[in-house]
Amino acid sequence: MDADTYAVEAEIEADHWWFAGRRRLFLAEMTRGGIPREAEILDVGTSTGTNLRMLRDGGFTRVTGLDASRAAIDFAAAKGLGTVREGDICAMPFADGAFDLVLATDVIEHVDDDAAALAEIARVTRPGGAALITVPAFQSLWGLQDEVAQHKRRYRMAPLLARVRAGGLTPLRYYHFNYLLFAPIWAARQVLRRTRPRIKSENQINTPALNAVLGAVFRADVATAPRLRPPFGVSALVWAVRP
Repeated sequence: MDADTYAVEAEIEADHWWFAGRRRLFLAEMTRGGIPREAEILDVGTSTGTNLRMLRDGGFTRVTGLDASRAAIDFAAAKGLGTVREGDICAMPFADGAFDLVLATDVIEHVDDDAAALAEIARVTRPGGAALITVPAFQSLWGLQDEVAQHKRRYRMAPLLARVRAGGLTPLRYYHFNYLLFAPIWAARQVLRRTRPRIKSENQINTPALNAVLGAVFRADVATAPRLRPPFGVSALVWAVRP
């Protein structure tokens, strides 16, 4: 992503409905997966620190961040969210099996070689450890945010699971989320594609009232998606383990 996109995210991620809802979902998955507070955790692709905020507030103390962008690292540091190392997800500067949990949330869609990225995630996860992977789903939802975030692709679940397995991880739980807003987001992106507004990120399209409404919808979404496992959603989640 470019610096302007990082700047928008850094300004809003603490309270924006999307980032807050994702943190709630990820923390629930970590609890379900039995991740202890003393676990060694890697957040790869930290961006401006939204997962680091979750881990800090959740009481996790042995956390390492990694991002390829110096701008993103500086934003996370400015917010006091911990130290983030600069590095490439396809060649991470960590020993084999260094982490109990690897968070790779909305990151592999940014790299040309997602197979190499997934293999690296598996390599740095200890045997018996876990990886939480999320990606944007369904190419039909391609829109302005994919362009400004410099995504390479969106995913369907079956090919994603095949890539995860090929990388050396075994998927245990997987489902789509943000399914309640799938149709409205699809429609909004068709409008944005045609009108091309002068904005740096879709995340700027927000007001306090809209944030409250969408936040309530998304809270219901992330609470029900793991149980309902809907066949569609704006995003896909995989909880996988290294054998």
